[in-house]
Amino acid sequence: MSPTGGSVNDQVGFRMWVSAELVLGATIIMTLLGIWIGVYTASRQYKLGDRIWQGISIVTLNINIIVAGLAVVILAINFNNWVGVRVFYVTGSSTEGVTGFFPVIIDALQHLALPTIALVVTGYAGTHFLQRSLLLDNISADYVRTARAKGLTKPQAIRRHALRTSLIPVATQVAFSIPAIFTGGILTETIFAWQGMGRYFLTTINGNDVHGVVAVAAFGALLTAIGALLADITVVVLDPRVRVS
Repeated sequence: MSPTGGSVNDQVGFRMWVSAELVLGATIIMTLLGIWIGVYTASRQYKLGDRIWQGISIVTLNINIIVAGLAVVILAINFNNWVGVRVFYVTGSSTEGVTGFFPVIIDALQHLALPTIALVVTGYAGTHFLQRSLLLDNISADYVRTARAKGLTKPQAIRRHALRTSLIPVATQVAFSIPAIFTGGILTETIFAWQGMGRYFLTTINGNDVHGVVAVAAFGALLTAIGALLADITVVVLDPRVRVS
C-alpha cells in the first residue's frame, strides 16, 4: 500500500500498459528505421546518401527530448488550427467518453502520434550509427567476399550474410534497453501528460513512497530478465552456429 492508502499493484497494473502503449511502438519504429538507415549508409559508404544521413543523425542525436516534444507540440497545434479540425491531441493517452472499436483505435492513434514522433526522432540515430559501424566491419569479412566471388551481388551478400551477423549486437542492445525505456520516459510522459511508469517512479520518489519505488524496481528487474531472454532468442534466430551448438 502507498502512504495515502492506495494499492501499489493497482497503480503499476494500470501504468505499465500506459507506458507500453507509449514506448513499444516508438521503440519498434526507431529500431527498424535505425537498422534500415544503417544498412543503407553502410552499403553506400562515403557517398552522398551516407553523408546526408550522417549529418541528419548527428543533429537528431543531440536534440533533447524536451526540445523535440515542444517542437512537435507547436507544429501539431498550428496544423490543427490550419485544417480547422483537431487531428493531433497534445496531452493525455485517451479521451474520456469515446466508445466503439474503431473510434477508440483512432483516438489512441491521435494521442500516440506526437510522443511517438518525438521519441523516434531523438532515438533512431544511436541504432543507425551502431548498425552502420557493425555492418561496415562485416562487409569486408572473408565470408562476405567469398559469397560475392560465388556470384552474389553486393546487396544480396549484405542481406544474406553480413546483415545477420551485424544485427546480433543491435538486437541485444535493444532487448536490454527495455527496462530503461519503460521506467525512464519521465520527460516524455511529463510533456505529453501520460500517466505511465516513468511519472509514477518520480512521484513515488518525491512522496517517499518506499513500496512504490520497490515495485518500480521489481518491475524493471522483471523487464531485464525478459530482455535477456529475448536477446538469447534473437541470437539463436540470427546465428545458425548457435543453433547447431
